Amino acid sequence: MTTTYTGSYPVHYIQFLIEFHVTRDYFECHELLEEYWKEQPGDDPLYDTWVGLIQMAVSQYHLRRANRRGARLMLEQALERLTPGHLETLGLDGPALLQLLQQRLRQIQDLSQSVPYTDYELPFVDHELLAACHERSDGAAELWGTPSNLGNDQLIHRHILRDRSDVIAAREEALYRRQQRRAAAARSGQHG
Repeated sequence: MTTTYTGSYPVHYIQFLIEFHVTRDYFECHELLEEYWKEQPGDDPLYDTWVGLIQMAVSQYHLRRANRRGARLMLEQALERLTPGHLETLGLDGPALLQLLQQRLRQIQDLSQSVPYTDYELPFVDHELLAACHERSDGAAELWGTPSNLGNDQLIHRHILRDRSDVIAAREEALYRRQQRRAAAARSGQHG
């Protein structure tokens, strides 16, 4: 996916919003925005905001899996990074979103509460952004806001069930190359 813009928003961000509201694939939300965030310079004024949005999605992923501790930690960190002004730069209602996240955090922290998992909607102030998300959701706009399919193990446990063979192969190849370089260095040191 290229880093082109629709309006003033990165395509990765728009895709993040679609995944967050249509597929509810919070793991994919994390992957999409992390890819974009890593491409940004450290002096990007939204650098912390990208990380905070990633953490917000990861918190949802953990909470849906009943990992309250992971959800709490991620949400606490997200709240430290997210600011109303930067969220509004991204077309979201910053104060409303922060209030929603703080309420969610209180629910998670209250261990006496046995609250069933629920998804939530991000509050938009840029209605053109919302319309662009609906338009780009490839006919799935009618699914916008549909609750998570809690019976879909691929969605709920994605980090465990995903195919990581390419990652494993790349790590094994890198290890093999390091071992070859060390062996070559050792041989050249012996002959020098």
